[in-house]
Parts: sequence; C-alpha cells; structure tokens
Amino acid sequence: MSASASALFIAVFLACAVEAVEATTIVLAAGTSRGWRSANVGMLSALAVLAVIVAILGPAVSQIPLRGLRVVVGALLLVFGLQWVRKAVLRGSGYKALHDEDKIFREQMEAATGKQARRSFLAPDWYGFTLSFKGVLLEGLEVVFIVLTFGSNAKNIGLAAIGALVAVVVVAAAGFAVKAPLARVPENTMKFIVGIMLTSFGVFWGAEGAGVNWPGSDAALLVIIPAVALLGLGLTAVMKRGRTASEAPIQAPATTTVH
Repeated sequence: MSASASALFIAVFLACAVEAVEATTIVLAAGTSRGWRSANVGMLSALAVLAVIVAILGPAVSQIPLRGLRVVVGALLLVFGLQWVRKAVLRGSGYKALHDEDKIFREQMEAATGKQARRSFLAPDWYGFTLSFKGVLLEGLEVVFIVLTFGSNAKNIGLAAIGALVAVVVVAAAGFAVKAPLARVPENTMKFIVGIMLTSFGVFWGAEGAGVNWPGSDAALLVIIPAVALLGLGLTAVMKRGRTASEAPIQAPATTTVH
C-alpha cells in the first residue's frame, strides 16, 4: 500500500471511529434505558436511510469535475479540521473540558428514563426508537461525508469505504460486547489526530485544486501532516504554559522595615 493510500485509510478509519463511538453511546443508552428492541429497530432504520442516501449521492459525486471538487472539499476539510484541532488544543491546554463518554451516557440515560413509553407501529417504545434513529443517522451522515469526500478526492472510494466499515464494526462490536460506553477509547487523542489529518488533506487537496503542483505529488502529505501536528502540539504547549502561569499564586509584596 502506498503512502497516500495508507494515509487515506488511517484518516478515514480514525474519523469514522470517532463518529461510531458517539453513535454507539447513544444506542447503548437507548437500549439500556428504553429496551433493546426499540433501540435496534431505530438503529436498523437509520442504516436503511443511510444506504439510500449513499446510493443516491455516490454516483452524483463521481460526476463532479475533480479539480472543482478538490477546491470545495479542501475548503470544507480545512474548516472541519481546524475546528477539531482548535478544540483539541483547548482541551489539551486545559481551557476546555475533556470529552467524557461516560458523562454523555449518563445524561442520555437520565433523559431517556424520564420519558413515558409510547408505542408505535415501528417499535414498542417511540422515544427509544427515535433516540437511536437520530443518533445513528446524524453520526452516519458524518461517516458518509467522510467516505465520499476523502474517497472521491483520492480516487479510491473503495479503500475509504473499507476504512469506514472497519472502524464502525470494531467500535460497535466493542461497545455491544461490554454493554457500556467506550470511555476507555482515547477519543480526545483520536479527535486531535483526525483534526490534523483533515487539516492536512484540506491543505493538500485545496491547493491541488487551485493548480498547485506539490513536490513529490502525494508524498508531500508525509511533510504536511507532521508539520500540522507539530503546530498543534506547539500551540497546546504554549497555551498550557500560559494558563499555568496565569494560575500561579500572586505573592504579597515584601514589606519594608523603617528603622
């Protein structure tokens, strides 16, 4: 596998794993608090809707001129990637609370437990169904976006789809095996890495779409990705040091003894 193909697989896998963790947490909360039948029906219904969306969008994306697509997608990836890097830097430096799947699970559980059960023709409990459906659909749309944009730009939708499928299967299997939120998954670290990858691909594809010829072609990613990572880590270190300095106790001025 070439360097660019490996980078594509890793970027798609990590990005989709983050979305899968969040979707699995919601489904587990719905199933545990409202009943697994409604949660499973909601999950399967969302997957069916996603399959229809993929069937419609897949061929449409392939008809867009590649150069124009790279400019648009590069800009979008830069926006999303920089947002993820920004949040990761704020979390790493202590200015923002770490993402806590256990807390999200408890909040979803509390909200779901307090709702009265209402039966529908689709599932025994409508709230459990909609909670699971919305969670899987929203996070699934993120996965579809990642696969189509990364895959179409790299001219390898198949590899992008494999990366997404592996991520979803691994996360879902782990979540349902332990029947608990995936709190041990280092999601904040994953989000930082994903932000770096999205930003790097955004820079690479956006510039390429604008007519830039990168030295070494796809091998330029091996320089862009570490450069973005070092920038993110450097910002985190500087902001963390600044925050530590601002929290240092202020010492009282020394008193002068008058003789």
